[in-house]
Amino acid sequence: MRHAQGPLLTIDLSERSAETTSIDDRLNEFVGGRGLNTSLAYDRIPFDADPLGPENRLYLSTGPMQYSTTSYTGRMAATGLSPLTDGILSSNAGGFLSRNFTGAGYAAVEIVGESDELLAVHVREVGTDGEPNVTFETVPDLEAAEVSAVSDRLAESHDLEPEHVACVGPAGENAVRFASIMTSDTRAFGRGGLGAVLGGKGVKALTFDGEADAAIDLDWPDEASEVHREAATSDSIMKRQGTTSVTELANEVDALPSYYFSETSFEGVEGISGDRVEEKKYKKGTCSSCAFACKLPTRDEETGVETEGPEFETVMAFGSNAGVDDVVDVMRANELCDELGMDTISCGDVVSMFLESEDEFGNAELVRSLVEQIAHREGVGDKLAEGVHRAHEEFGAEDWTVKGMEFSGHDGRALNGQGLAFATANRGADHMYGEFYPYEYPLVGKADALEPTGLDGKPPKLVAKENRNAVLDSAVICKFSRGTVTDERLAALLDADYDELLAMGARVVELERAFNNARGFDREDDTLPYADAIDGFEAGLSEYYELRGWDDDGTVPDPEAPDVAADD
Repeated sequence: MRHAQGPLLTIDLSERSAETTSIDDRLNEFVGGRGLNTSLAYDRIPFDADPLGPENRLYLSTGPMQYSTTSYTGRMAATGLSPLTDGILSSNAGGFLSRNFTGAGYAAVEIVGESDELLAVHVREVGTDGEPNVTFETVPDLEAAEVSAVSDRLAESHDLEPEHVACVGPAGENAVRFASIMTSDTRAFGRGGLGAVLGGKGVKALTFDGEADAAIDLDWPDEASEVHREAATSDSIMKRQGTTSVTELANEVDALPSYYFSETSFEGVEGISGDRVEEKKYKKGTCSSCAFACKLPTRDEETGVETEGPEFETVMAFGSNAGVDDVVDVMRANELCDELGMDTISCGDVVSMFLESEDEFGNAELVRSLVEQIAHREGVGDKLAEGVHRAHEEFGAEDWTVKGMEFSGHDGRALNGQGLAFATANRGADHMYGEFYPYEYPLVGKADALEPTGLDGKPPKLVAKENRNAVLDSAVICKFSRGTVTDERLAALLDADYDELLAMGARVVELERAFNNARGFDREDDTLPYADAIDGFEAGLSEYYELRGWDDDGTVPDPEAPDVAADD
């Protein structure tokens, strides 16, 4: 099986030290990315750790695909205990960081302890003596700096461009529970608050200065070039509109959350549609080595606002869910979240909750003010920075979360399989964990289309999809490769039997579940605000557990640690 290459680099912030550990056996078992990170976290993070305390650890890694030059591979994974969900959580980000990371010579980086001074930690290519090349720079001048200011400072002082940088904005320093780690200025390890973990450890920025085009010969099969060619020649609408191409379809089938989830369609959808986003797109945008180029650099000439996006989930959170019908206002909110370092989905939902409590839906100026207040924990923003689950009672609102994570779009009240996927996802109400919604949208010519209502026959497909996504997140391969990276191609790219890969993916999901069980999670956490509205929800959940070999209370029986020693 092809896997990531190199040792684990452990950076101890308390001691200002760095050391490497061989993890070859672990790589053979878990490939890289999310799988590798999860196995390390299971062994090394105490089950009772405080997500914002020094015992939590943060893992960053790539997979074998980052040594290739094929499309859909400009991504990397981050894992730690989430301040938002209180469980183990992995997030991944695109952009251009992954090649600089792999070029430094490590399969994964582990951040432990905490610093009493604000730091930038610089990781450079392994020296000729084989010793880590890591330096710790105190950066008091970057306190409260926004993301682009961090990039400007590091470019000036270290000649490091944004694609070398992973950093936090003010939100990460202020322990906003949905703070992001940002890279390439506008790409985010977005969901779950890992930016607050990094900021809480006293790290403003991590930089990776490896040889980005350093090739490791893993003897790539023909399938790699086939994937790249098809990405380049695809006529997918996502090349023009990104994920916003689904906005009006979601609205038509009542799957577009609106007015803080009180409705499932939005009368102002035309003003925030994919067409409106496409009108603002002024150039192509992509991730490292990817010919699909689905990103959305946008600009509004009249106001001068310029950002990357918004994608569909941001359009939902700061558009329909907030009652805002002007794409330029959504662009402004998107730009603010990128600069301040926050997940647009959670932030938009929290803002929408407040707008409901004040009867202020559609007030775009208030939206922007709230985003600023949240990032700096000023005024009402201090409470909103805790997220919907911890704040909803104070504002008289319903708790629209799963496991403490705010909902993304593709509403499960219309797409019932996606509803079950929200409930079972170990990281909470996130659409990409189980990614069931593509089966349930009425798209012409789809061979694998399912009726959106009901759960008959869906739990087995959900289990398989979660397992496959864990493989993609370990490889690391973008999920927008769907239809191009087929099962057969995935097996060829990783030089493995496909069923063997799915078994590895199942092992990753189970380790996440067992970790969360140890922190008190069980069936009661696998629920939805609208569970009673989905016919057969409880039966479908029980079937899901049975297929996974778990107990009916949602716990893993007799969980075992990974089949490798903690330090290999």
